[in-house]
Amino acid sequence: MTAQSAIDAVLALARGEIRELRPYEHASFVGLERLHANESPWPPLSEPADSELHHYPEPQPAELRAALADYYGVPSASVLVGRGSDEGIDLLTRVFCAAGRDAVLICPPTFGMYAVAANIQGANVLSVPLRDNFALDTEAVVAKIAAPDVSGVKIVWLCTPNNPTGNALDTAAVDQVIAAARGRALVVVDEAYAEFNPSPSYAGRLDSEPHLVVLRTLSKAHALAGARIGAVLAHPAVIALLHKVIPPYAVARESTAAALRAMQPGNLAVTRERITEILAERARLEQHLAELPIIKKVWPSAANFVLVEAGDATRLLARAAAAGLILRDFRGKTGLGEAIRISVGTPAQNARLLRSLA
Repeated sequence: MTAQSAIDAVLALARGEIRELRPYEHASFVGLERLHANESPWPPLSEPADSELHHYPEPQPAELRAALADYYGVPSASVLVGRGSDEGIDLLTRVFCAAGRDAVLICPPTFGMYAVAANIQGANVLSVPLRDNFALDTEAVVAKIAAPDVSGVKIVWLCTPNNPTGNALDTAAVDQVIAAARGRALVVVDEAYAEFNPSPSYAGRLDSEPHLVVLRTLSKAHALAGARIGAVLAHPAVIALLHKVIPPYAVARESTAAALRAMQPGNLAVTRERITEILAERARLEQHLAELPIIKKVWPSAANFVLVEAGDATRLLARAAAAGLILRDFRGKTGLGEAIRISVGTPAQNARLLRSLA
């Protein structure tokens, strides 16, 4: 398959009406005063006189796209900025899945938004659960992708490190899925927790695998969950399709400014130091949690959280709450039993948690 035919095969996966869609057009105003967008001519009274909040933001902030492209090691044309990874999940589902016809493939237990986005779109949700050790059931996933067209799989969602289990998926297994999906489906690798995992990003393979998409976010390692900045990294042809359906002004000015500050070299250096501290605290939590009678199992983590199986989850949650701490209850989810997810906090928070559970 030639490079162009591979790209054509990916575009053919998208809904025909999206391929034909003419996107909303923004007026060009470089060097001109703004009397085109029905904005207020004055900044808000609550803000400084030089505030720009009375103007709509740039639809895809060029400076931010360039900064993220540099950070992720891809061309700017391969970056779409949105409101966290959630918007990327929603856009991909709407572009590639027709209601009542197409399907997504998930590997539970995994991030719940993949199924939510599919259900909102009216797409089918096919499931290949992870194995008992949370490893990918590669043969079953490949079989679903290669099944007759009645299965209609358009998107395969792979989260690594996986949420909520915390483990990184085996690279060879992911490679098998990517190979099996060529010409058949998109493979979206969600790397929300990539900064906490030593494995290289899949973003370096976008040129050679146009059906591969990578999701990244500034919510976790970069401490910008409230700013809602995520990025879809994909072949420019896929990015062009997503441009057609993303809302006109998806990224607020304040969020863009915060993200650009986070990308400055000095702040990136501090972020790397914080990641190192989180990894050390994660190891300390894993060690001490495993020693507690109330904990039956601590699953290995490559993210900024730890998943544990409790002997008595209700009691564990109550003890943490009494210490002023809330944990995530995953009881009843596929394959998780009495599972509780614990985010790695500050050293003081982690120490308080351990004392409460001892």
